[in-house]
Amino acid sequence: MGVPAFFRWLSRKYPSIIVHCLEEKGKECNGVRIPVDTTKPNPNEVEFDNLYLDMNGIIHPCTHPEDKPAPKNEDEMMVAIFEYIDRLFNIVRPRRVLYMAIDGVAPRAKMNQQRSRRFRASKEGVELTDEKNRMREEIIQRGGYLPPEEIKERFDSNCITPGTEFMDNLAQCLRYYVADRLSNDPGWKNVVVFLSDASVPGEGEHKIMDFIRRQRAQPNHDPNTHHCLCGADADLIMLGLATHEPNFTIIREEFKPNKPRPCSLCGQMGHEIKDCQGVAREKQGQHDEFADTMPAAEQEFIFIRLCVLREYLARELTMASLPFPFDFERSVDDWVFMCFFVGNDFLPHLPSLEIREGAIDRLVNIYKDVVHKTGGYLTQNGYVNLERVEMIMQAVGVAEDNIFKKRKEDDENFKRRNKEKRKRMKAQQQGPAFMTTGQFAPQALGRRDRPEPVQNARYQACDMRMQSAEQHNK
Repeated sequence: MGVPAFFRWLSRKYPSIIVHCLEEKGKECNGVRIPVDTTKPNPNEVEFDNLYLDMNGIIHPCTHPEDKPAPKNEDEMMVAIFEYIDRLFNIVRPRRVLYMAIDGVAPRAKMNQQRSRRFRASKEGVELTDEKNRMREEIIQRGGYLPPEEIKERFDSNCITPGTEFMDNLAQCLRYYVADRLSNDPGWKNVVVFLSDASVPGEGEHKIMDFIRRQRAQPNHDPNTHHCLCGADADLIMLGLATHEPNFTIIREEFKPNKPRPCSLCGQMGHEIKDCQGVAREKQGQHDEFADTMPAAEQEFIFIRLCVLREYLARELTMASLPFPFDFERSVDDWVFMCFFVGNDFLPHLPSLEIREGAIDRLVNIYKDVVHKTGGYLTQNGYVNLERVEMIMQAVGVAEDNIFKKRKEDDENFKRRNKEKRKRMKAQQQGPAFMTTGQFAPQALGRRDRPEPVQNARYQACDMRMQSAEQHNK
């Protein structure tokens, strides 16, 4: 799941870490599709050695996509997964290693979180179905029109978990896919492929990190190896930094917020279920030939360059006049460790620390202030010095009162602005607060040459002022 809002905060603070991917498209000649030649140099002008795929980030959008029609059966799902991997291979073009990792049995802390998330999703699904049925009955009773409800087989995403028949079929299909590409695609010829399926315990991203660490421990390891990791979780950025590899890049789909979604009752765009009026759908095309087509643009990919992020962090974390020698790699470990307080897949975040409120910047400032008292770094070789962490937590505790007070003030200001906005919108819908009569009444077009006779101008002007004052006091 990653860390909410972490990637958005990171990309706004350090915009140079984001680079849009250049992608070559396959051509078509006389009805025959010509694939891209992946043996040619990478169009992004950087050559990658190893590509790591966190497969669960590929399986979920391919089996139940949000912005296009879902696959009809399991075979179409497998084909969609193969095409997605082909597209990633075309963009990255690894020269040495392709490592595909599917989530195995997760640690207990992650399993607890998964269970609560799945129970909540199931409960919300039942509530949404009840709400749709209630709205459907109301709209039909009012005389509105709704298309007949389709009875379609829904794919249960809970089967994307270790030990299910679906995951076993997926592993077999991926083995066939790898064997086919190694035999027929020249771009795969010199690539060593690893497939770690759901039978191997551990999350996919952690299996990838273990593989990288084992490679670093080899005596013949090349320190200039360029790694590329595919995954949408924001905590992959922290894991990539924790490897201390100088050339590490993350590839992910470009996030586009606020994408419009059709109403699940009438299937039309522009409103939600609660605002559905049951209006008949307009004809799309002269003969309604575009009725079943869903406008879907192909998702673009971006590179997150961790080598550039390391340069940013080097400038931010460098501290002068320290009582101990400065080590940038250990300060990066401390930065990653402090980010765990803001959010993590295994730990609940501290209630006073929200990324949207600048929690990471606050932690870094506290860290730089307290580091002279701690006399050393918070972490060493994966172990945490709790006495030094306690000093950080005490400094956070001092700032907590101000954080909660400011949060309360912001919440009250937000409610007040919303109340004023609703009041203004209500006044605009109701029209003018009062209508004048006589000489000051609004005249229809063409009647300005025949004004009403003035009865008592002073009385009418006084009455207008009184009505305006009453409306203002309301």
